Amino acid sequence: MLDRLTAMQTFVRVAATGSFSAAARALGLSQSGVTKHVATLEERLGARLLHRSTRRLTLTEAGRRYLEACERILAEIDEAEAEAGAEAAEPRGTLRLNVPVSFGVLQVAPALAEFARAHPGLAVELGLNDRPVDLIEEGWDLALRIGHLRDSRLVARALAPCRMRVCAAPSYLAARGRPRRPAELSGHNCLGYTLASSDGWRFEGGTVAVEGSLRASNGDALVAAAAAGLGLIYQPTFLVADALRRGSLMALDLGPIPSLPLHAVMPSRRNPPAKVRALVAFVAARFADPPWDRDLPAPLGVDAPLPGETLAPLPGEALAPLPGEAPAPIDGPYRPAEVDA
Repeated sequence: MLDRLTAMQTFVRVAATGSFSAAARALGLSQSGVTKHVATLEERLGARLLHRSTRRLTLTEAGRRYLEACERILAEIDEAEAEAGAEAAEPRGTLRLNVPVSFGVLQVAPALAEFARAHPGLAVELGLNDRPVDLIEEGWDLALRIGHLRDSRLVARALAPCRMRVCAAPSYLAARGRPRRPAELSGHNCLGYTLASSDGWRFEGGTVAVEGSLRASNGDALVAAAAAGLGLIYQPTFLVADALRRGSLMALDLGPIPSLPLHAVMPSRRNPPAKVRALVAFVAARFADPPWDRDLPAPLGVDAPLPGETLAPLPGEALAPLPGEAPAPIDGPYRPAEVDA
């Protein structure tokens, strides 16, 4: 069995390097030894795994399938060995964490100071990306993601709700008036993301199509433009909380808005390493009761006038307040990611 595992490890390294000689150098073996391991595998399987040429090696179709199986088996062995010694061990090494840019700057980076004090043997490599990243291909241990997940290869745990608000600057509302229900957004300049999915704003009653003069790939840019009076924005409270407290933005109550879930997302593993479990537990405890929502000004109700504004009531209309939402449990098991249909 040990010889078989060694042969599998050798084959994986040959596939990664594209040559017997490079694999031999990486493994500290002779080139003839590497060649023999691969030949033994091919003989046992009764199938050719590699196309050999004078320039490089390429995988056959059988080789590609066998490589996937080898990588999975070897990863499970590594994880089992790590898990066996992890119960009493302090997490060590480097944890590669990927988070959205604005959430990472405003919430995650400040929190990591406390995490570092609790785990001095663990270093964090923080990646900031608003684009989708492939955790498996790019080698990330963990990601924090806001919204619904589509990659069924991943394992996710819901940590907290990210509540959404429709906001605008007082100067914009004074100049353009303000919407009092979602249907009136069509008459306003609605600033959005440069993502295909951002053409509509979700409310409990459905999604409303919006248009505007500015689209940006970063939420901070949209907040800054809205605070300068350009238009309305639809953003999570962690991004607009400071502007709401300063009064440079005002939140509008257009009816209940569904929250977006904050997930911890990791490659599909049955036993996450101790360093991943430590950070997930820390983030769950830190953000389960979102600190950015504390003492947040309430949205401006449909019947609450702006300074100097007189509003007639909307006949026959009663909009419910944003319902309270219990945060996701922080002590539940890891579960497969939900797939957004």
